[in-house]
Order: sequence, then structure tokens, then C-alpha cells
Amino acid sequence: MAGGAAVVDSSSKAYPGRMTAFVIFASLVAACGGLMLGYDIGISGGVTAMSSFLQPFFPDVYRKEQGIVSFGLLLILLPSMHGRKLSIIIGAVIFLLGAAFNAAAIHVAMLYIGRLLLGLGVGFVIQAAPLYLSEMAPSKSRGSLNTIFQLMITIGILLANLVNYATNKIQGGWGWRLSLGLAALPAAIVLLGSISLPDTPNSMIERGASEEDVKKNLRRIRGTDDVHEEYQDLCDACANATKAANNNNNKKLAIFQRKYVPQMVMTFLIPFFQQLTGINVIMFYAPVLFQTLGFGNDASLMSAVITGLVNVAATGVAFLVVDRYGRRPLFLEGGLQMLLSQVIIGSLIWKVFGVAGVASVSKGYAYGIVALICVYVAGFAWSWGPLGWLVPSEIFPLEIRSTGQGINATINMLMTFVIGQVFLSLLCATKFGLFFIFAFFVLSMTLFVTFFLPETRGIPIEDTSKVWSQHWFWRRFVPCEDSTRRVEMV
Repeated sequence: MAGGAAVVDSSSKAYPGRMTAFVIFASLVAACGGLMLGYDIGISGGVTAMSSFLQPFFPDVYRKEQGIVSFGLLLILLPSMHGRKLSIIIGAVIFLLGAAFNAAAIHVAMLYIGRLLLGLGVGFVIQAAPLYLSEMAPSKSRGSLNTIFQLMITIGILLANLVNYATNKIQGGWGWRLSLGLAALPAAIVLLGSISLPDTPNSMIERGASEEDVKKNLRRIRGTDDVHEEYQDLCDACANATKAANNNNNKKLAIFQRKYVPQMVMTFLIPFFQQLTGINVIMFYAPVLFQTLGFGNDASLMSAVITGLVNVAATGVAFLVVDRYGRRPLFLEGGLQMLLSQVIIGSLIWKVFGVAGVASVSKGYAYGIVALICVYVAGFAWSWGPLGWLVPSEIFPLEIRSTGQGINATINMLMTFVIGQVFLSLLCATKFGLFFIFAFFVLSMTLFVTFFLPETRGIPIEDTSKVWSQHWFWRRFVPCEDSTRRVEMV
């Protein structure tokens, strides 16, 4: 049987309720954590292209600040025992402090401290926000609501590119301070909005909240008084989680049990592959990349804005279709689109620049490459972009969900750090070959999804862990717990 076999649980329930305005508001606030991450990604590339920033700080600060951010993010491997909401609030406060240090930096040490705080703040938020979105959402809308997180990342990148384009024109050499300082704005939105939000019912039960409080929260979220069935299922899931935790001396190591091998593989490989698509190279270094194609500084920043617009629009497509067609079709189509565009881009650059890497490029040719980059960005934005956050946040059982998401976020940021460190060296060494390297990884990850990732569309979050027991490969690791499930081909 092919890897496209998906488990459909005949006993999966459609709980009473509807999509409420409160859930939409809560999801938007939590998803603004993605705005923090996106702005941070987008602003750095533009600022490091500003001469007013480069002269006092480059080259030492850029390489070292990335390492500090990555080190800080390793701390989020600790499970979130204080709830998703509090994690988001803590992250927003730390991020605010980081933005203040960066904007006021007068020497390298302040930038180090600012980057450390930004990294820690983002770490808290990206560990908690996708879980918050997946646990708050009705199962039939979980994909769309979780996709808002990636949509906010793309909006943050776009806003950062627009800010960089504007502040680069400021006379006096202080435009980079405004760019870095405005990172406080999305953090302030998250902080103020999160204060009024409740925690998720799953997290409340996990932390011992009373039945009355949890049901009150459920009624508010689902817009119905008929919440007993969902409440009972959440309690059963929490009881199973507690039993599993009690059977392990170290709860943090429970995720390494054999029965969790499928989830562990996914939480490592999905963020690993997501960064090896090369997307952060495009987004982070877009101004530098476009300069190498012959654009002036302003034109390079504007080209980055164009790719940012494509990124936002294509992520909007994922929001509309992910719960209609599922995760796997988007993964596969996006992978094929990225593969073809990268091969063509690499071939075109090879034809003009050759091995020497020196040539003059006509405007028409350069704009053609920009258009192909937009095709590539669109392919990522409606596939591996949002799904790289959605799938890991929905596949773990409650007892290891926080730990699993922490690993996912850490691998994601660690790979961002690694790619950021090696990109310029690889670009100089391989030139056009860099696009073929990323194309190889896109091909590998598309084949991986084809054979090893089951579909999770429409399955209640506390039931998604069951899909592995009926998968052609993963069932050897996971005992089958329910003989009523059936296998359908997606």
C-alpha cells in the first residue's frame, strides 16, 4: 500500500457548536505571534543592507547575533507547564525588551542582548501559539485557523520590507533604529490581546482546572451549552496523558518511547525540510540577492516587497483550501512547484553568469528571474509554510504535545541559523548550484511526504495520534487500538 493511505476513524465525533466570534478573535491574537516572527525575519535582511548599520556594526555582529538567537531558542525544549496563554504573554514581554535594546544599541553588546531577548521571546511564542490555535479550533476548521499563524508571518515579513524601504531613505543614519524598534509593535499587540484570552480547555484540564471552569470556557468557545461529550473526551485524553507520564520517570523523555517514533520523526524532519526549501534565504537575503542580479538598492528592496506580497496572497490560498482538500495535496503540489521553479532559476542563472559568476543581466532577464522566484515563493506559501506549523501542532497526544512543539520550533530556528550562516559562503562557492542543492532537498521532502505522512484533515486533535496505527509503515511502531477504523486512499 502506498504512503498516501490515510486513516479515517469511523468513530470520530463531530462535536456540537459553531465557529464563534470569540474563537476568531482569540485565534487572531495568538496568530499575531507569527507577526513577531515574520517582522523579525524580514527586518534583519533589510537592516543588514543599510550602510548606516553596516559601518558601525558589520561584520562581527551579524554572525554572532544569529548564534545567540539560536542558543536562546534551545531553552524552549522544556515542556510548557504553565499553559499556552502565559507562554505567549511571557514571550511578548521578552520580545518587547529585545526590540528596545536593539533600537537603542550604541555598541555591539547591546545588539547581542537584544537579539538574545528577541530569540527567547519568539521561542516562547512559536512554541505555544500553534498549539493554542490547534486546541481552540473546531476540528473541521483547525487547518484554516492554524494557517493564520503562517499568514501573520508573511504579513510581518511584508511589513518589514516596507519599513526597510521607507527607513532606508531617512537622512541622518538613524533609519535602522526605527526599523528595529518597530518590532515592539507586534509584540505589544500580542501582549495586550493575550491578557483578555482564556487558556485552551485541553491545557486547563492538563493543569487541573475544575470541571465548572473548563465547561464554562468550552461553552464560550463553541457557542453551545452541549459541551459534555467534548469535555469528557478531553478528560479521557488527559487521563491517558497522566497515566503515560506516571509510567515514565522523566516526563521530558516520554516522547522518545517507541510508540511516539512517527511523531518524533515528523517533528524533526518537517521543520528540517521546511528550512531546506531555501525559503528563508529568499526572504532574508532578498535585497542582497536582487542586488547581485543587477538591481539598485531601492529596486532590490522593492523586489523584496513584491515577493512579500506574493507570500501573503499565496498563504491566503492555503487558508481557504487546507480544510477542504487536506494537508497532503498541498504538500505535494507545493513541492512540485518549488522543485520546477528552482531548477529553472538555477539554469537561467547558470546560462548568464556561468561558473565565473560575473555577467551583466538585462532588465527583462532579471525581471523574469524575479517572476520565477515569486512562483517559488507561492509554492512554499500554500504548502510547507503553513503546514510546517500546522501538522506538528496537531499530531501529538496531550502528554507530549508541548515537548513535541518545543522540539519543532527549536529545529525550525536552529535550521534557520545554520542556513543563515552558510548561505553567503555557499552562494560564493556554488553560485547557481545553490538552487540545485535546494531543489534536491525539495525533491527529497516531497517523496518523504508521499510515502510517510498520513492525512489528518478533519480529525479531532485528541484523535490524530491514532492515524499512525493504520499507516503502512508506522503501524509497526504503534499498536492498533481501535479495529473500527478503516483505511481510505487520499
